[in-house]
Amino acid sequence: MGLLKDIGPGPVGLDTAIFIYLIEDHPQYRRVVGPLFRAIDKGRLTAVTSELTLLETLVVPYRKGFSDLAERYEAILTGSRNLEVVPLTRSLLRSAAALRAATSVKTPDAIQIAAALSRRCSALITNDRVLPSLPGIRVLQLQPYLS
Repeated sequence: MGLLKDIGPGPVGLDTAIFIYLIEDHPQYRRVVGPLFRAIDKGRLTAVTSELTLLETLVVPYRKGFSDLAERYEAILTGSRNLEVVPLTRSLLRSAAALRAATSVKTPDAIQIAAALSRRCSALITNDRVLPSLPGIRVLQLQPYLS
């Protein structure tokens, strides 16, 4: 598996879109995110995301009245083995602000990166093509792993 090999020993940071692809069984990305989440579930890899992911994943289900989908997101984010949801503390927000000031990344991306860095993640998996290279963490985009 290319993605799992490229992540290395972990832990690995996960951006919000990765959870959306899993839970909504995205046809284009299921081949890539399925093995990733199986590795996390079996304890071969630990994962990190920020509490921002909960907010971002719940917006559309709440907007459309899909309470069962909202409950699935919350259950996976708050009850999954080997997944840490990093709280939005003042310290984390300061780190995100410093990242944003230094790189001009958007606030949500800065928060996700800061959460991953705070837990010494070897990589951050995203599908955001505008994230810069950063010292201390590899940014892995899903798109190249589709072929």
